[in-house]
Amino acid sequence: MIRRIAIIGLGTMGPGMAARLARGGIDVVAYDVAAEAIARAPAMLAAADSVLDALAIGGPAAGGGSVRLTTDLADAVSGADLVIENVPENIAIKAEVYRAIDGLISADTIVASDTSGIPITKLQAHISNPGRMVGMHWSNPPHIIPMIEVIAGEATAPATVAVIRDFIRGLGLLPVLVKKDVPGFVENRVLYALLREVVDLVERGVIEPEDVDTCVSWGIGYKLAVVGPMALLDMAGLDIYNSVSTFLNEDLCDRKDVAPMIGRKIEAGTLGIKSGQGVYSYPRDGIAQLQRDRAQKLVAIRRILEGRD
Repeated sequence: MIRRIAIIGLGTMGPGMAARLARGGIDVVAYDVAAEAIARAPAMLAAADSVLDALAIGGPAAGGGSVRLTTDLADAVSGADLVIENVPENIAIKAEVYRAIDGLISADTIVASDTSGIPITKLQAHISNPGRMVGMHWSNPPHIIPMIEVIAGEATAPATVAVIRDFIRGLGLLPVLVKKDVPGFVENRVLYALLREVVDLVERGVIEPEDVDTCVSWGIGYKLAVVGPMALLDMAGLDIYNSVSTFLNEDLCDRKDVAPMIGRKIEAGTLGIKSGQGVYSYPRDGIAQLQRDRAQKLVAIRRILEGRD
């Protein structure tokens, strides 16, 4: 049984993951090598807790767990049943973490990576007991989105997959089993296919960013929140899909590199919210409110999809 979890690397996802796990009765120790990440975490945890209150998920009265922050790796993983690695998307950095924790955890401790798309098979080559390693890919924001991808590498033991899948289900979340260890898994493969197309459309002058966002959010996005893409095939009709695909697939963007528009913005230092400018502009004094507004809308939509409103 998983009762104690170590999260290695806070970043943007760690505090939300920690808050949600604690609401499921788990004692969490969150570690980061950067003192500034530890300093930011309490406010991020408080924000996540506020959202979880709105969703009426767990809490002290329901026997909730706890979250503790540390800059001591040995302290973080001591006695952990599960270690969730949440460091940057770089195999060398992740491998360094695995080597560091290898001698600090028991043979029974499961190690899960929250990688967004690095194949688990490549990662488990850097740990002494690869059978205990599994992919556990949360979706951002992790305290709101209930779906978690579960991915086995070539050496992952079936029992490890079963434990993680059952654990996620026991938290009241939705485990999705990815049957093959492909780069990007499923969520990001679908997302990046969409992003490739919309960036191409904007770059070619077909549509403005504001209009493509409206088109996707209030068109296919609105439908997909209720009717999944495979069910949408049935709703539209497979014959219709076949007819449109015969001419549309030939014209869809299939570039293998990244669109020049993205490279130009990166060179200019306009990286998005983190820099105050990306596709759109983000005044510093309005970012917090933007994030709160988005969280409130995601909470409202989730409550409706769950039949609670």
